[in-house]
Amino acid sequence: MHDLKTGENHMQEKLEEAHKFRLWKNNILASGLKIKGIEEVYSRRRYNGEVLFSLLMLDAETPEGDKIPPICFLKGEVVCVAVILIDSESKEKYLLLVEQRRIAEGALTFEHPAGMVDGEATPLRIAVQEVREETGLEIAEEQLIAVNNGERAFPSTGTSDEAMYFFYCEVVLSMEEIAAFENRHRGTDYEFERITTHVFPFHEGHRLINNTNGLLLNFLYLSDVEDWDLLKKLKEKP
Repeated sequence: MHDLKTGENHMQEKLEEAHKFRLWKNNILASGLKIKGIEEVYSRRRYNGEVLFSLLMLDAETPEGDKIPPICFLKGEVVCVAVILIDSESKEKYLLLVEQRRIAEGALTFEHPAGMVDGEATPLRIAVQEVREETGLEIAEEQLIAVNNGERAFPSTGTSDEAMYFFYCEVVLSMEEIAAFENRHRGTDYEFERITTHVFPFHEGHRLINNTNGLLLNFLYLSDVEDWDLLKKLKEKP
């Protein structure tokens, strides 16, 4: 496979050798299922040959003796990071969001920085990387706070193994520094990303998000920091 990022050629990773596949299969077995067969219907690979996601057909029996629904969209682990910029003078909170076109409806969407956990990298490392790549903001792992007790959450248990880690970070800046993050053009050609950054007062940015993971993360963040006033504001009609 030709690497669009470096110009080098990489060997394609076999599905059974992919970290996300081995993690999923081991979890299936640990839950007591008996695997009779796994069919790889389709796999898409990253620029470096690693498996990005796969459509699989699973033939397996549950401990109760039933067949489990067979379709699995293999995606692996994912991180989602709420970046809260706080005005050093007024203490008002702003959301740093990324705008990009998504396949769900083909429309432009507003989201928190997010991305797949590559190989055996840690979720924290990928969270720092995604914030930097998608927004240009440099943060350290120590600034990230995990919510949901750091446990993985599954957005779609019926059709996918996708497991999400939620983080947030608060960054105190001057209003001039906060405004500088508006309308930055980010993304990578080799990942086919075209991203624009935007800064909104928290409650306004919240209303623009139609991604359930993003909405949930906002509520988890406000609950974690006990910002009940802002939480009430989200319930107000625009």
